[in-house]
Amino acid sequence: MATTLLSFLGRVPRTEQGYRETRYDFGDGNLGESTAFFGWSLQRRIKAERLVIMGTSGSMWDHLFEKDVPLAGDEVDAQMKLIDAVHAKAVTAECLAPLQAPLAQFLGCDAYLEIIPYCRDEREQVELLSIMARHVAPGDTVHIDITHGFRHLPMIVLLAAMHLKTTRQAAIEGIWYGAYDSDTGEAPVYNLAGLLHIAEWIEALHSYDKDGDYGVFAPLLGAKGEKLKKAAFFERTTNPVRARSELRSWAGMDHGYLADDPAAALFREELEKRIAWHQDSDRASWERALARRYLEQEDYVRAIIYGMESIISTEINERHGEIDDYESRDIVKDEMRNTRHEFRTLSNLRNALTHGVRSKGRATKKLLESEQELKKKIRDLFRRLKVL
Repeated sequence: MATTLLSFLGRVPRTEQGYRETRYDFGDGNLGESTAFFGWSLQRRIKAERLVIMGTSGSMWDHLFEKDVPLAGDEVDAQMKLIDAVHAKAVTAECLAPLQAPLAQFLGCDAYLEIIPYCRDEREQVELLSIMARHVAPGDTVHIDITHGFRHLPMIVLLAAMHLKTTRQAAIEGIWYGAYDSDTGEAPVYNLAGLLHIAEWIEALHSYDKDGDYGVFAPLLGAKGEKLKKAAFFERTTNPVRARSELRSWAGMDHGYLADDPAAALFREELEKRIAWHQDSDRASWERALARRYLEQEDYVRAIIYGMESIISTEINERHGEIDDYESRDIVKDEMRNTRHEFRTLSNLRNALTHGVRSKGRATKKLLESEQELKKKIRDLFRRLKVL
C-alpha cells in the first residue's frame, strides 16, 4: 500500500518569461514556492510514493522539464520534440516515454505521464476512470489534484474517487483544488474530499431504500451507529421488540456530534423518517409498519412474516392477552389459519417462499410465477386483514 497522487496537468497562460506562476495558500501561513503547476506544491507536502501526471495532447508538458530535471543525450532530443509537440497541441505517449524515467529519478518517487482524452462523452469519461484505476493498488491512500483540469472534470473525478473507493478499497484523503483569483493574485487551496462523505450518505440511503437494512448507516455515525446496527439485526431476524429497544436507545442519545459532521446533520431527518416505526405505541403497529415497508421494498418473505405477526398481535390485544407470550401467539396463529382464509393464504405463501419448494396449491403456484401478481395478491390480503 502506497500514497498515490493523481494530478491533472492543464495549460496556464504563458508569457515571455514562461508559464504564469502562483504561490498556493494551504491555510497554514506558508505559501511555499511559486509554481505554474499545483501538482509540484502538493507533492512536496504529501510526499507520495507514486505520482501520476495526466494531461491531454494540448497540456503544458514542456513545463515539467523546464528547470531542474537533469537530461542528457537522447533525453535532450526528446525534450526538444516535446516542446514542438506542445506548441502544436499534439503531444503523444511516445513523446513522453523517454522523459518519464529521468523525471522519476529527479523526484525520488515512481512517476508516470499519461495522455488522457478530453472526456467529451461517456466512452472517454470511462476511459479516464480506467486510467486512474490502473495506477491505484488495493488499499492505497489517494490524493487527486483537479486544479488544472477542465471545468467539467470535478464531476468526473468525484465519480472516479467513488470508483476507487469501491474497486480498490482506496482511502481518498484529498480532492485538491488551488483556486487562483486573477483579480487578487491569491490562490487558496481547498480539499473537496468532504463531498465523498455526502456521497456515502446518499449511497447508504439508496441501499436502505432497496433492502431496508439501516445498519448501512452505522459506519457513517461511528460508535453511536452501533445501536442502529444492532437494531437492524434484530429487525431483520424478526424481533421487533429488541429492534425497537435499540432504536429508542439510539434516539435518546446525545447527538451533539452532528454539529461536527455536517453531512450527518444534513441527512438526519431522512434517517429518522426511515426508523420512525419505533415511535408507534404498540407491537401490532410496529409490525404493520414493517410489513408495509418490506412489501414496498419487495422483500416478500419479511413482509408476509411481519404482516402475519401484526394480525396475531392485533387479535391478542383484542382478547387482552399477553402479547409477548410465545404459546399465546402460537395458539392464535393456529386459530387464524383455521378460521380466516386470507390468513391461511398468507401462511401458505410464506411457507412456499421460505422453503423454496413448490406449493401443492394451484393458486399459490400461479402467484409464484409472476412478481406483479404476487405483490398485488399480498397487498390485497393485507387490505382485507387490515395490515394496510
